[in-house]
Amino acid sequence: MRVRMRMLLLLLAATVCVSNAQTNNSINDNKQQQQQQQRSIWDEPIRFSTKTKDSCTMVVSGAGDYTRLRVSCKGSSQTPGRSYYCDFQGKPNLCRAYNLNPRHFFTQIMWELRKLNHACQGAKIYRPQMCKKYSEEAQMTFLASWPKTTTPKPSKPVQEPRKPAVPAQTKPITTPKPVKPQPQPIKPQPGKGPVNKKATPKPAKTTTRPTEQPDSKASRMASEYCWKSFHGICTYFIGWFQN
Repeated sequence: MRVRMRMLLLLLAATVCVSNAQTNNSINDNKQQQQQQQRSIWDEPIRFSTKTKDSCTMVVSGAGDYTRLRVSCKGSSQTPGRSYYCDFQGKPNLCRAYNLNPRHFFTQIMWELRKLNHACQGAKIYRPQMCKKYSEEAQMTFLASWPKTTTPKPSKPVQEPRKPAVPAQTKPITTPKPVKPQPQPIKPQPGKGPVNKKATPKPAKTTTRPTEQPDSKASRMASEYCWKSFHGICTYFIGWFQN
């Protein structure tokens, strides 16, 4: 019995030692992989070209608790004398996906930079898709650039001198002269004889009919403007208006 117990204890001790060794090896492997990834992103820059064929490189470095990214570019054959760079910094290590694959984090930023004509005139904050849900502290924020890019202010339009307003000439208002109504003779309808209509004087005033004088002014006007059959009535009314 004692021999069997010793054998079991030895087997247990052997299995524990093997499991511990495997755990240590896996931890060391993970550390080595992380160190290799960090070396690859720190030592091997990411290269790309902009839309204007500027040749650019992305170099990552550490600055205390922050990770700093410098984008340096040189002009193409079309613009050989042009060169510029810009710096970004942040704490992408707060993002879990960055710790698993930091190079892919900056590769996603490179995809956005290569769409620009000028690599340093893009967004002020870059949010890679793999860490987009994290706070701004975990993103890469614009820090500085050289040479400083200034956007020109829009020039104000030159205002032409205003011409003095000329007052509009008002035409004098002419009042039309009143036209005196002229009595028109009543034409008899065909087939019907003239009908004498008696005019009823106003009840407020009672006037006596003046005696007809053939040589009077009323008689002359009645003979000029009235029919012969209405001569007496016209003379009466003309004389009444004159009085």
